[in-house]
Amino acid sequence: MSILKHHAKFETNVLLLMVGILVTVVIGGLVEIVPLFTISNTIEKVGGIRPYSPLEQMGRDIYVREGCYLCHSQMIRPFRDEVERYGHYSLAAESMYDHPFQWGSKRTGPDLARVGGKYTNDWHVRHLTNPRDVVPESIMPTYAFLHRPLDYHDIVARMKTLRVVGVPYTDEDIATAKADLEAQASADANTDALLKRYPKASVGKKDRTSDKITEMDALVAYLQVLGTMVDFTTMKPDAIR
Repeated sequence: MSILKHHAKFETNVLLLMVGILVTVVIGGLVEIVPLFTISNTIEKVGGIRPYSPLEQMGRDIYVREGCYLCHSQMIRPFRDEVERYGHYSLAAESMYDHPFQWGSKRTGPDLARVGGKYTNDWHVRHLTNPRDVVPESIMPTYAFLHRPLDYHDIVARMKTLRVVGVPYTDEDIATAKADLEAQASADANTDALLKRYPKASVGKKDRTSDKITEMDALVAYLQVLGTMVDFTTMKPDAIR
């Protein structure tokens, strides 16, 4: 009974209620935040993770611009049904260079965390141009306008900005940004240097409707790299806990 009486005091006294809420929030915050200061890194070390290539980064920016994250998440939860449908559950390290990350909270369409390499470049181009051509029941809007030329005059500025927030682009990466972008979207360019800087990048022309580099080229290059950086077949169990 005494506990109920004290509880009634808190409920009928605004000042006491505000103090109680503040104390509760402070304690809860300390419980969540303090342990983070006892570990050296909150993101596990995973081999293969790298920053996006210039073309992939441009494609990612288009992905965000068009609101693709509103219907497609990029986070496979560690549940059996999710893993069986989409593949290995997502690791925090896979999003360490995403600003902002694309985890999402709603799926009108499938999760795209492991879509890289699942379909051909031509499939992606047809799907984005008119989704019903490859998925008759799709309710996804068409993105045929992505066949327009890609404006990448500011790619250097974008990469410099990303470096400020922690993406480890080197001076060489930034100096060769435009050349790397053009090489990755070319049908016959030498991509040895590009692939050394950005392993597993999807090279070659994607959008065959134009000889110019298009927004479609960039977006497909981004989609084709999702989930491909980490080789889960060689990872030890301890490395993915």
